[in-house]
Amino acid sequence: MNYKLIGQTVPVVEMTLNKGETIYTQSGGMAYQSEGITMKTNARGGVMKSFGRMFAGESIFMANYTAEKDNSMIAFASTVPGSIVPVSLKEHPNGFMMQKGAFLCAEDNVNTKVAFTKKFSAGLFGGEGFILQKAEGNGMMFLEVDGDVIEKELGDGEVLKVDTGNVVAFDTTVSYEIETVKGLGNIFLGGEGLFLTKLVGPGKVILQSQNFKDFAGRIAPYMPTKGN
Repeated sequence: MNYKLIGQTVPVVEMTLNKGETIYTQSGGMAYQSEGITMKTNARGGVMKSFGRMFAGESIFMANYTAEKDNSMIAFASTVPGSIVPVSLKEHPNGFMMQKGAFLCAEDNVNTKVAFTKKFSAGLFGGEGFILQKAEGNGMMFLEVDGDVIEKELGDGEVLKVDTGNVVAFDTTVSYEIETVKGLGNIFLGGEGLFLTKLVGPGKVILQSQNFKDFAGRIAPYMPTKGN
């Protein structure tokens, strides 16, 4: 499988597949394709994994696209203005953790499953849900990022504190927990969220410059309502 990223505002990843190669995504994730591609929709991994994906904010059903001949082409687009990040799981043999909504598509030899954070409080109070996804395998995976991509390589014991909605993905060697913002004045007057995500290295971290949910919340009061 070969791929290229096209566009900057709402980019797509365009792939060229050889006969027999398969790419899967959430239902409705495909943007365009050539002839020679067949689609099969199923509950990938079985019923239990499918319901796990639902709790992680993903679709129950996955669309699997298989090339019937060499040099078949298919493309997947991001859903909001932002970026697409290719991740080779060969470089992450222990797997890669993702926030819900980050997964765009992957090769057939990549498996995703629900992964619970080590501390229940991280999910109970974290604001983005305490269920993460873990990707494993040795193929290519593509992540969807709101806004621009920021990549950090944390050293052993190095700490990075991030607004929870700006965390996209990280190595399994990176520990993840939630801490509260200190000081009542900061909480009520600071204009930020109540919680921060504390990431501790070593390992790679992928962040996004914008959280689309926050953006939508900010413009919602200015949207016309029925009767106005």
